[in-house]
Amino acid sequence: MVQTLPLCEAAVEALRRLQEGNERFLGGTARLDRSHADMLAHLVRGQQPYATILCCSDSRVPPEIVFDAGLGELFVVRVAGNVISPEVAGSLQYAGAHLGTPLIVVMGHDGCGAVKASIDTMARGTQQRSRIQALVDCIIPGLAGLDLQLASAALLSRAVETNVRWTMQQIEETPEAKAALAEGRASLVGAIYELESGRVRFLA
Repeated sequence: MVQTLPLCEAAVEALRRLQEGNERFLGGTARLDRSHADMLAHLVRGQQPYATILCCSDSRVPPEIVFDAGLGELFVVRVAGNVISPEVAGSLQYAGAHLGTPLIVVMGHDGCGAVKASIDTMARGTQQRSRIQALVDCIIPGLAGLDLQLASAALLSRAVETNVRWTMQQIEETPEAKAALAEGRASLVGAIYELESGRVRFLA
């Protein structure tokens, strides 16, 4: 079960920046020029992203665009189904330990193919190609309590959110995250990207 903790002060500010960026994206007022020479020269010296985003690899869900974020502002980890693996966990640990990002966002999206494949395996025993099945096997444990008799659209929508919460739970259970969350050095939130509207819905 994901524990809801108050956001640390730096995470509140990071979340505000994400929400405001998404509003600019929705309103068509996104910052378009991201390649100024002075900015690039500054980034050569290092990075200080204000948030870490773990999200799906789906080509329709680019975090820097939907949050209207510039170069160096987000540390992004992308993997189909926004699942946890040793490599993903290592990337998140790097973001916390070396970059000090105060906010981790796990972001799923409507119609996620990896989640749909997991439902197909659960409901019909469908077997995917070997590496895809390994991915699906990471998702299925978190979907165990779902009612597979729901209408397909409702089931997929619920499964996408459940999978986000499952990933968050796995992150929370790592020793590093437990300490960072308990000490107020970092905060963790979930989100769903709505493909049709472009809006990012943050989970309560």
